[in-house]
Amino acid sequence: MERYIGTYQTFQTVSRKEAADLIGADNLIGDRYTIECTIEDGIQKAWLVNRFQRRIGFFEPAYSRSLSILKAQGMELTALLSFVAFTDHPEPGYYWGEAAVIAYDPAYRGAMEPFIAGLSKEMAKGRRPRVHLETKGVDQIIQSQGSWLPTDTVPYPAKKKGTALVKTHRSITERLVEESRKGNKGCYLLSWAFLLAVVAAIIFGLKSCGVF
Repeated sequence: MERYIGTYQTFQTVSRKEAADLIGADNLIGDRYTIECTIEDGIQKAWLVNRFQRRIGFFEPAYSRSLSILKAQGMELTALLSFVAFTDHPEPGYYWGEAAVIAYDPAYRGAMEPFIAGLSKEMAKGRRPRVHLETKGVDQIIQSQGSWLPTDTVPYPAKKKGTALVKTHRSITERLVEESRKGNKGCYLLSWAFLLAVVAAIIFGLKSCGVF
């Protein structure tokens, strides 16, 4: 069994409903997902499932089959949201994204879990650390008990006409919301204060323009 396998992989959404969830606050850049391997109408489909137990996207059949095999071999599968994009063709357009998919031998859980947490923090900032690692990189993860992180990064996909990256990092508001979910009451109050300040600024601007 391999000790570690990592790659960035494109995923698709089923409909605008899943897309709405994907661009909302329940799915933040750097968020961690479980991978649910299924067979639907004879086709392999591996789903990304968020912490609220909602399916937000799926991988193409060939890659889904590879994940299913890794899972059957006993490897732990997880994924981190890297970015969300929108393509306007064919009409009416569709949302899609990319995730860092990681599989590891459970025997190295003690090193891999801190490593994955570190990747999550970097991705939340808009960085894309290289997750496809050679033997030396995997050795460094294990020897450092997960404190080591790759310094090399992977670029975002090249710009294409009709496609835009709509989510690549966590905004200030999203960071505050996330901290409040962790039980940080100060951040909870601050997030509400921030939102109220934004609303107040909008109202003030409208009044200044004579709207009401």
